[in-house]
Amino acid sequence: MDRDEVLAARFEAERGRLRAVAQRMLGSTGEAEEAVQEAWLRLDRAGPDEVDNLPGWLTTVVSRICLDVLRARAVRREEPAGDALPDGLPDPAAGAGAEGADPEREALLVDSVGRALLVVLDRLGPAERVAFVLHDGFAVPFEQIAPIVGRSPVAAKKLASRARQRVRGAAALPPERLAGHRRVVEAFLSAARGGDLAALLAVLAPDVVRRADPAALPAGRSLVARGAETVARETTVFGRRARFGAVALVDGVPGIVIAPGGRLRLVLRVAVADGRVAGYEVVADPARLAALELAVLPE
Repeated sequence: MDRDEVLAARFEAERGRLRAVAQRMLGSTGEAEEAVQEAWLRLDRAGPDEVDNLPGWLTTVVSRICLDVLRARAVRREEPAGDALPDGLPDPAAGAGAEGADPEREALLVDSVGRALLVVLDRLGPAERVAFVLHDGFAVPFEQIAPIVGRSPVAAKKLASRARQRVRGAAALPPERLAGHRRVVEAFLSAARGGDLAALLAVLAPDVVRRADPAALPAGRSLVARGAETVARETTVFGRRARFGAVALVDGVPGIVIAPGGRLRLVLRVAVADGRVAGYEVVADPARLAALELAVLPE
C-alpha cells in the first residue's frame, strides 16, 4: 500500500467508534456522518506525520466538530430532524434539521443509545454533553477532554459530574413506590403501543382522567376525557405515538416521553393509585416541556 492507502485503512478502522461518539453527542446519524467525514478530510490534509496517536487525535477532532455543531444549534435554538408525529398533528420541529435523514438508521440509533437518554442528553449544555459522553460513554480521560471543551481537567470533571447528575435525576418516591409506579406506567405504555383495549382497561382506574395541552390534540377535541372506557378508546386511536415512547423520570416520578428520532415532542405525566393509572396529562406546550425535569430511570 502507498501512504494514502495506509492512512485511509487506519481511518476506516476507527470509523465505527468515531461514528458512535458523534451519534451520542449529536443525536443524529446524518450529522454524525458529516462530523466523521470532516475528521477524515482534516486527517488527509494533516497527513500521518503530524499525528502521533491516531485514535486520540481523531477522537479530539470529532469531538471538537460536534461541540461546534452543538453550540451553533444552541444559538439557533434548532434541533436535528426527527420523525413527524404519526397522526397528522403539528410537529414544531419539522424541517429543523438535516434533510434526508434515514428513518431506519435513526431508529437504530435510538435503540442503541436509548430514547430517554437521547431526550435527556439534548437538555445538557454543549460542553456538558461532550464531557459526559466522552468520559462516561467512552472512558476518555479528563486530561484529554479538557482541551476539547476549553477547561482544566478539574473543570472538565465537574462538567461530566453535573451532566451525570442531570441524566440520573432524583426520584421523588421511595424505592418500593417508585418500582410499583414504574410497573404501572410500563404496562400502560405497552398496552398503548399494542392498541390493546382490554389491557388498557385493566391498567386504567375506572374514574381515570386524561388532560392535555391544546397543542397535543387535533382542533375541536376535548382537552379533558373521563372514565376508563372513554380514555382507553381514545388511547387506542392516538396510541400510534406510543411507539415513539419511553418511560423516564418526569419531575422525579415515572412518566412517559414521546420522542420520534429521540427528539422530545410530548410528555405524559402519569398519576398512579392502587396499582392503576388514576390520570395522566399530555404536555405539549414548549414552555411547559422545557420546565419539566427529565431523567433516565435506572435499568
